[in-house]
Amino acid sequence: MQHEQTTSTLQLSYAKAINAALNRALKEMPETLLFGEDVAKPGGVFGVTKDLQKEFGSARVFDTPISETAMLGTAVGAAMCGLRPIVEIMWIDFSLVAMDQIVNQAANVRYVSAGKLQAPMTIRTQQGALPGSCAQHSQNLEAMFAHVPGLRVGLPATVQDAYDMLLTGIACNDPSLIIENRGLYHTLTEPVTLNGPVQSSFDAHITRSGCDLTIVTWGSMLHRAHEAAHALQAEHGVNAEVINARWLAPFDWPTLQQSVQKTGRLLIVHEANLTGGFGAEIAARVHAECFTALKKPVGRLATPDIRIPAAPHLQAAVIPCAKNIIQKARELVS
Repeated sequence: MQHEQTTSTLQLSYAKAINAALNRALKEMPETLLFGEDVAKPGGVFGVTKDLQKEFGSARVFDTPISETAMLGTAVGAAMCGLRPIVEIMWIDFSLVAMDQIVNQAANVRYVSAGKLQAPMTIRTQQGALPGSCAQHSQNLEAMFAHVPGLRVGLPATVQDAYDMLLTGIACNDPSLIIENRGLYHTLTEPVTLNGPVQSSFDAHITRSGCDLTIVTWGSMLHRAHEAAHALQAEHGVNAEVINARWLAPFDWPTLQQSVQKTGRLLIVHEANLTGGFGAEIAARVHAECFTALKKPVGRLATPDIRIPAAPHLQAAVIPCAKNIIQKARELVS
């Protein structure tokens, strides 16, 4: 993807940063298409794709029937034929009806063709619990997809992430799944640099330096981790290092390992359910590869193994918050 020489920095919401990334991709890459349920005329159920059809026309930005299977099957075929489709799956829960297209087809294209074909397609979706969201609209399924070889899986946590990671996924020649968080769409506004070079690396970011404890997380939990880290420093004298993992597939193991070697303690935080969550993979590998550096066993904090309730007070009781992170961190450094 070509990029303009002049960058600009603007205050944008998480949603508008995604819109800006899509606009840039459609402008600079004529092989890109954008389609999904209500992405064109309505501008997306969350307004993320607003006005893109007006600018790029109905041949490149269009609405589809309510069929995730058809959307993703079309995307696989289009990608194999030289296009670069971007498909919006309204809720990650809905991707489950199209697991064959994602897992058996898209992720396998390069392997089964011995590298002669590729599937440069991007799936945009969102997850996370919000007050009133039902149990079929509130699941966190990143570990399920990170388990599949051949898929790139990223979870943007900041406005800059929302812009940069989507462009990285679109430019990648493997199928990419970008899992946004709908709770951040219109609540998170930050400075974002536009039109910079498109990143080709899948690295984690250390967003707060520390020496007593490493906290690694992704998606919306990054902001709760930062809230907890500031309180730990101010109230308890604990200096926590915070890592925004950003990509789970591929995962940036060297950045995490170097941090754990420095702090000797690790706390993994994610909104997904505890059992089988990606935090379990991180814990297993850190115990295997950084065992001598650990001063305490790796800690994990996640949502219990339950269906997500719709009631706000029940969600608040089960989803990790800053208070939970502080308590778990203090146990690790005691």
